[in-house]
Amino acid sequence: MTASRRSRQPGRLAIGIGIACLALQSAHAEDKPLWELGMGAGLLTMPHYRGSDQSTTWWLPVPYVIYRGDLFKADRDGARATLFDTERSELNLSFAASAPTDSEDNRARQGMADLSPTVEIGPAWTYTLARGENHKLDFRWPVRSVFTVESSPRHVGWVSAPHLNLDQTVGDWNVGLLAGPLFGDRRYHDYFYTVRPGDATVGRPAFRAGAGYEGWQATAALSRQFGNWWMGMFVRHDEVAGHGVIDSPLVRDRHQFSAGIAVSWIFARSSRLVAQEP
Repeated sequence: MTASRRSRQPGRLAIGIGIACLALQSAHAEDKPLWELGMGAGLLTMPHYRGSDQSTTWWLPVPYVIYRGDLFKADRDGARATLFDTERSELNLSFAASAPTDSEDNRARQGMADLSPTVEIGPAWTYTLARGENHKLDFRWPVRSVFTVESSPRHVGWVSAPHLNLDQTVGDWNVGLLAGPLFGDRRYHDYFYTVRPGDATVGRPAFRAGAGYEGWQATAALSRQFGNWWMGMFVRHDEVAGHGVIDSPLVRDRHQFSAGIAVSWIFARSSRLVAQEP
């Protein structure tokens, strides 16, 4: 992985494999390979963190990893283990990850401790609201526990992101739209937005973050497969809000945009086919 600077979008996008997970699948039922493997490259631009007024552009290797097992899946929705599944309702054990922030690269965090990378794990409930031959509309509600990745890992709180997700096939293109609010407990917001007295400066007063609503997020994604090649792109808008975070001096911009594009070559597929429900 290479980048102009190390940066982090906390708990929202898994660098590298996260772009590959935008490989939106067609909404109608058909037999597909049990697994697919590929490799490519992508370009990603994003703010250092939600509320930052600085962005970073990343050139990334993009692994294309799809697995369509009965209990374990890895696809556009990330890696997850299915705990419960009916015609309309599904409960998964879901996972997410994110990259670190070097505070010396961010004006708002100068002199503060770096933010370690994190992993998230927790249940995610999906309920299908509507489905057709070329579309599927879901309500999804993940609730995950967040841990730092370092020599002595720490639990840094809980996050939740209930949202609506629409998958639509338009010709040969797959379109994905999702939007919803974001929530975090005090411990999670404290990790990113609290300024302790020892870190306070003239332009960065002390602040104690609170729990609750932290804004909303909307994403639009587009992808298509050309033989053994896959191409995907996305744009996302973040708005930071909520009394627990909005007054933090680390929030320099309430509105941010992220975007990415990736191309992968699929070099291996399983000979075994599995039925995919719409």
